[in-house]
Amino acid sequence: MMRETVLLLAGLGAVLVTASIVAAILTARAPDPSSPTLVNLNQRIKAWWVMVAIIAIAFFFGKDGMTVLFALISFAALREFVTLTHTRRSDHWVLLAMFAVIIPIQYWLVWTAWYGLFTIFVPVYCFLLMPAVTALQGDTERFLERVAAQQWAVMLSVYCVSHVPALLTLQVPGFEGRMMLLIAFLIITVQGSDVLQYVFGKLFGRHRVAPLVSPSKTWEGLVGGIGAASLLGGAISFLTPFGPVQAALVAFLICLMGFLGGLVASAIKRDQGVKDWGHLIEGHGGMLDRADSIVFAAPVFFHIVRYFWTV
Repeated sequence: MMRETVLLLAGLGAVLVTASIVAAILTARAPDPSSPTLVNLNQRIKAWWVMVAIIAIAFFFGKDGMTVLFALISFAALREFVTLTHTRRSDHWVLLAMFAVIIPIQYWLVWTAWYGLFTIFVPVYCFLLMPAVTALQGDTERFLERVAAQQWAVMLSVYCVSHVPALLTLQVPGFEGRMMLLIAFLIITVQGSDVLQYVFGKLFGRHRVAPLVSPSKTWEGLVGGIGAASLLGGAISFLTPFGPVQAALVAFLICLMGFLGGLVASAIKRDQGVKDWGHLIEGHGGMLDRADSIVFAAPVFFHIVRYFWTV
């Protein structure tokens, strides 16, 4: 795996260096270097340097590093989600349990590879107990709204995100010791699709997919971005146990799910009247603004690999 990891990091480094040089040239030649577009571009590139560095460090700590990293991502994402939703004093016990009990247990189940409980702990036990605890407080004002928001906060921010490190628990014949590369494949294709959809949308976008939900998403960007990301998935099939055609098909599916995840996240933000989930990542908004596509893609990718490539 070391050879592939070095090649992967070298490739990502080359892309970021190129992006930094292009941004520096554009800034130097621009009549107004302080324009919002250029400032945002430079902020995004700097943020990507930091994010890639953090993921690379976690990579070298293996399963432990990835589990801790994504547990922290879940914590940050859950905090953003909860901050935007309506809560009352009677919800405080449930909110405390979401951070102090559900996140640690879910990631402990992932770390111990307890698949039978890891897959049902949140959608069965937590989903049943959370509204029960709230009901015991005797506060019924906007009860259904509050409970639904809490459940979806845990589902998206904790349960779905935890499927990324859960990939390391799978046993793929002939691919032993290289499962970290599957995480790289997931992140590169899905995040690459986000960027490519943006580029194709800016260049060719005419017809909006859901103008009231996300005005910037167009059919041209969607088709071009996912198509290009699928080809990218086929090109980096060496990171996976898939053949090039299989990798392209898997990339197509998870990028489509990533698009739907971003659309749902946009709908939630519209409902709450905000542009971004938060301000944690300069140029990108909050943690969920960066991870919203991974949220829908990770569980689907995990189960595709588990059902078709494991023993």
